[in-house]
Amino acid sequence: MDAENTHPVFDWLWSSGQLSERDIDQLPAVGIEAVINLALPTSPGALADEADRVARLGIAYVQIPVLWEDPKPEQFHQFATILMAFQGQKVWVHCAKNMRASAFIHLYRRQVLGHTEAEAGFPMREVWSPDETWSSFIQRVMNESNAGAQIARG
Repeated sequence: MDAENTHPVFDWLWSSGQLSERDIDQLPAVGIEAVINLALPTSPGALADEADRVARLGIAYVQIPVLWEDPKPEQFHQFATILMAFQGQKVWVHCAKNMRASAFIHLYRRQVLGHTEAEAGFPMREVWSPDETWSSFIQRVMNESNAGAQIARG
């Protein structure tokens, strides 16, 4: 794959930076059934026709445009819901450089799959160390979920 920071997370989940046209053409060969793009349509290297290219291959495509400077917990919740909807399928998650994608996968592993911080750190720790904006976002989502779990327990 040409995409920057490509990492297989599980046998059903991969993450990377922006996919190239050639990468998209290779997705069926690795069994990918869905692509989730967290980058903006204006992100560096974004393919204007990415959704169409992916769909022509019979692969589901979802874009959640996450503003780099202002990620929202609601966007993570949307991502988690979509990823759960694709359960049992092979999914590729990407953004411009695999920073947004790896942060969302980290949160998914912690909040949905119940992994420890050490387990959930891959692939994020391979790609980057979140800056203040993203560290704050990750903590906000973690705190939200922890508060929700405490309320649910009564």
